[in-house]
Amino acid sequence: MRETPSPRPIAIWLLTGVGMIIIQILLGGITRLTGSGLSITEWNVVTGTLPPMNEGAWLTEFTKYQQTPQYHYLNFDFTLKDFKFIFFWEWFHRLWARLIGLVFIIPFVIFLIQRRFRPSMVRPMLILFLLGALQGAIGWIMVASGLTGDAIYVRPTRLALHFIFALGLLSYTYWFALELLIPKDKKIHDPKASRLTLAILIVLFFQLIYGALMAGHKAATAAPTWPDINGKLVPDALVNQDGWLNWIDNSIAIHFIHRGLAYVLVVLVILLSIRLFRLQGDKVFSRYRWWPLCLVITQTALGILAVLNSLKIIPNHWGAFEWLAQLHQLVAMFLLLSLIGVFYMLRRPLNQ
Repeated sequence: MRETPSPRPIAIWLLTGVGMIIIQILLGGITRLTGSGLSITEWNVVTGTLPPMNEGAWLTEFTKYQQTPQYHYLNFDFTLKDFKFIFFWEWFHRLWARLIGLVFIIPFVIFLIQRRFRPSMVRPMLILFLLGALQGAIGWIMVASGLTGDAIYVRPTRLALHFIFALGLLSYTYWFALELLIPKDKKIHDPKASRLTLAILIVLFFQLIYGALMAGHKAATAAPTWPDINGKLVPDALVNQDGWLNWIDNSIAIHFIHRGLAYVLVVLVILLSIRLFRLQGDKVFSRYRWWPLCLVITQTALGILAVLNSLKIIPNHWGAFEWLAQLHQLVAMFLLLSLIGVFYMLRRPLNQ
């Protein structure tokens, strides 16, 4: 009988993808913070792999950018040198996406030839492929929203959609790797802790959406104070003229919801940690149970520091706020993965 190949190489491949997706999301953050996202006005999957190779090609791309609303209303004083800077970050962001595709497809073919995939792995592989393709399509839809009319940035709702789908791809890839790395007998079934972790993940889902809306609306400077919001714990400008909570377009309302969800997350993670520390498990579980608490505290502190430093933003300059914003985004991803790891460890397998 033919021996079943070890799934470890597949797990390492998936974790490599996890690392590359984290870098890709961070590159998306740099692209946003540098205002680079609209510098490339076309999506050419093959011919767009290489940047302009001569001065004439650079001038052609610059001319295309000069037709955009962002150039007319915001960057009308840009020189070719300025354009090359923002072009680089958007190009590199797209190049990294292409590299992720190669890192997925080449080992996939090799593992297929080696017959490493079990029948149970086929559906997750197809889902990964579809999520990756969908994320690319959403990325272009997001960029296109900033190339017409009087838009000088992409629409915040589409930015949030792009961000949350990227995190979905990240989470699914990580979960798939955990299934291959952690045996079922190492899991600890605790229904209450499992349900609480799921509830935290749901709250975190909405929190991440509001983090993206904060970024899309560039809302940090709207309330650069803490713990109050411009002098009030519950600001007056939460509702529109009709008396409804404007929870998508109102920067103050977005601040209020984003901060409120952060406090809820801190309390829930503390409650979860108390329960996790009472459970007995192996070394893997003992390591996992520390991470959500450490990361949620770090994440909250970074968010506060980012808001307090938002008035120090200097256009076309990378400073304290930008570093804090990037760290805030990175720790958010680690927090998400830590909770997914805990949820995996606590969840009873479906066939039991």
